[in-house]
Amino acid sequence: MKSKTYFVSSISGSDSNDGLSSATAFETLGKINEIKLMPGDKVLLEKDSVFSNQYLHIKNCGKFGEDIIEITSYGGGENMPRIDADGNGIWYQDYGQPLDFKGHVYKGDVSSAILLYDTENIYIHDIEITNYEQYTTPLAYSAPDKIDRTGVAVVAKNRGTLHSITLGRLYIHDINGNVYNKHMNNGGIYMTAFKPENEAETGVARYDGVTVKDCHIENVSRWGIAVGYTYNHGKFSTKALDEETFLKYGNENISIVNNFVKNAGGDAITPMYALRPLTEHNVSISCALEMNDRIYAYPEKRMGKVAAAIWPWKCKDAVFRFNEAYDTRLNQDGMAYDSDSGDGTVYEYNYSRLNEGGCIMFCMQEAIHNTFRNNVSYDDLGGLISPVKNPDALVTNNKFYKRQSVPLLRKKMKSGKIRLENNEIIIIEE
Repeated sequence: MKSKTYFVSSISGSDSNDGLSSATAFETLGKINEIKLMPGDKVLLEKDSVFSNQYLHIKNCGKFGEDIIEITSYGGGENMPRIDADGNGIWYQDYGQPLDFKGHVYKGDVSSAILLYDTENIYIHDIEITNYEQYTTPLAYSAPDKIDRTGVAVVAKNRGTLHSITLGRLYIHDINGNVYNKHMNNGGIYMTAFKPENEAETGVARYDGVTVKDCHIENVSRWGIAVGYTYNHGKFSTKALDEETFLKYGNENISIVNNFVKNAGGDAITPMYALRPLTEHNVSISCALEMNDRIYAYPEKRMGKVAAAIWPWKCKDAVFRFNEAYDTRLNQDGMAYDSDSGDGTVYEYNYSRLNEGGCIMFCMQEAIHNTFRNNVSYDDLGGLISPVKNPDALVTNNKFYKRQSVPLLRKKMKSGKIRLENNEIIIIEE
């Protein structure tokens, strides 16, 4: 079957058109949601278009190689086409079982401007996305049961392993989701894997081949970019993480590259349950803005008023390099980088400055074989290194430019074992 290209324009389109040329473009995204996109199909949104109170929810797949589905922009306008979900695009999220902490919310309604549900072999790029509500009181903004919101939500459930999902040059901003719900599809970009209806038939839900690149994400809550929490979290409860476990239950070939995240309510960038994920050339500025009693005011039985900038969760041999993190706000964590409960994480050639919780944490007993090398910390605050109950952290060949009053090891967070080798400490003015 020959592939098709669909055009959508809020400026000159009409939903009575066939959508198959720029002259006969659709007017609304609802027409695309009605179509079963086929491998090789393209959806083009006209530049300068604004799709208010609209969303794109895609449930079909391309084929690996040239027959991917592509969603992007067209035309000579000055601005990217913009999808303003405005709390629409509501779908029901359910991991199918509780998460690793019983207080984490794992099911409920989510509003997503773009939803890829069991979709693979797709490339989405050069689109602006918002999902915003104007709250009139601080109480309304901090409400514990506020709906979760996402710019782009991605779900693996009933197709087994999903391949080749690429998000590029997206401008995602003003996504005010629920800051309490750490592992709902909440924030700028969030990817998850849910328990399949029949796992024996469809296989384990997981990802092999996710790229998030060149995206600008600003004013979002809770997360900036997260890939991707899984219903199979229980398979990763040990200290040493076996590669075979990831090949069966975890995520592979995850790349988060050259993204800019500013003003996230919680964490900026986190690969999760991934084998050898690559996170490089990203910038985080002023994240963890809502990890405080003023905004995170009604946690109820939920836990999670902690956030750092760029870090992995339960990954094996994760690599973080050439990233920059500035002005992460103080909370129980609040540092630029956090090697958290993973095996073999390497941080190298990264830069940090003025992060209120310090530069690097090695978090808890399950963070093993982790190395922090050839990085530069300039005027980080609060205590530069936090080896919290960690058994074997190696910190080597780094430069720490610090104030005299700032300790090298953060107070009350230095209970682990750490090797400090060939580091240079330079005292700067208060």
